[in-house]
Amino acid sequence: MHLVRSSEAPRYDAPGHSGMAMRRLQGREAGPSDSVWLGLSVIDPGGGTTLGASPAEKFYVVLSGRLQVFAQQVTQDGVQEASAVLGTFDSCRIAPNEARRLHNPGDEPCTVMLVMANT
Repeated sequence: MHLVRSSEAPRYDAPGHSGMAMRRLQGREAGPSDSVWLGLSVIDPGGGTTLGASPAEKFYVVLSGRLQVFAQQVTQDGVQEASAVLGTFDSCRIAPNEARRLHNPGDEPCTVMLVMANT
């Protein structure tokens, strides 16, 4: 068993993220993992990410607050776009190479768990 206390979870920064406090709960610098890493983000009102894609599959779970997710994927049929506002315990999957933008549209912080493949 590998235990990481919330108060000891390493902080990290990522390009294109603003108004967010991010910690790794498991994997990477937080400890061993064979396939995924687990992160926790607190997004301030108005905070979020720029539109960007990566080769890794991502899962987002809203633990509190509201999160607007905008996704854009290029397919053989053209560009497909989707947008949704997620509430507490709602989740979404972002496919590999699918661009996504996150935004906290609310007046309160939004807490989000991220599960992402090791790449």
